[in-house]
Amino acid sequence: MATMAKKEPTVNRRGLMLVVSSPSGAGKTSLSRALVAQENTTKHARIVFSISATTRKKRGQEKDGVDYHFLTQEQFDSLCRQKKFLEHALVFGHHYGTPREPVMQALTAEQDVLFDIDWQGAQQLRTLTHDVVSIFILPPSLSELRRRLSTRQTDTPQQMNRRLQQAEDDIQQWHNYDYVLINQDFDTTVRHMRTILHSERLKRHRQTHLQDTIAHLLAASQDS
Repeated sequence: MATMAKKEPTVNRRGLMLVVSSPSGAGKTSLSRALVAQENTTKHARIVFSISATTRKKRGQEKDGVDYHFLTQEQFDSLCRQKKFLEHALVFGHHYGTPREPVMQALTAEQDVLFDIDWQGAQQLRTLTHDVVSIFILPPSLSELRRRLSTRQTDTPQQMNRRLQQAEDDIQQWHNYDYVLINQDFDTTVRHMRTILHSERLKRHRQTHLQDTIAHLLAASQDS
């Protein structure tokens, strides 16, 4: 007898905005990519990246439209004037922004959206909606942060020192986040991020089917 294929479960909830921030070099991008890869193990992508626009140049093997939308300053300014960004900020001399339309489309399709942005962008998103879940990633120590920045080999010594100085300012924003994780062990941190995501998905106000289900249960109990 043929085995029937399992039907994909109905989500029945609106998507949430998962913001992941950290000082430069603390691991937020690698952690975010691992989380998305582990969550999207079925045909239905439950969580998608918000691909930021930036005025900085490509690094290494980065691809336009995959890692970032690489724009000229003129293009970026034009989109700002048209209010096409949910948030935007100046970081290390370059502008970054989150395109509005793809995010709205994903949330409407009951997909979660992950934002790999700094504290300035996170602050702006919070003013737009209460449906933001934020995680701040801390390095285990400043010496370890320096080691990780050195390993990347993408910055000059002057740029690396600037990032370390900026890290102290970034770390002071930790109290504005819902969750704070110390990235001592990569796999453990990813597991904790997934636990946060799963718990937030189950919160009462995100389960849009509950009212209908409860009404049905109460109606059935009156009929019995």
